[in-house]
Amino acid sequence: MPVLMLILLIAVFAYFLWRHKTSDLTRNCRWRQNRAQGIWRCAFCGAKTDGLQMPSVCMNRQHRPGGR
Repeated sequence: MPVLMLILLIAVFAYFLWRHKTSDLTRNCRWRQNRAQGIWRCAFCGAKTDGLQMPSVCMNRQHRPGGR
């Protein structure tokens, strides 16, 4: 049983590391899809982008980590 818990703990930690590396969103990024207009809009900063999938990058330079 302790071995199973250790494996589960390692898997959760690895998942969090993977999510951190694949996303450049800030905590405030809240993307909402407007299907009628075909855009995604951030409810926090008002940034807009086209596409079918939710953006994985913060579009507002002021709120991005490091100001990139």
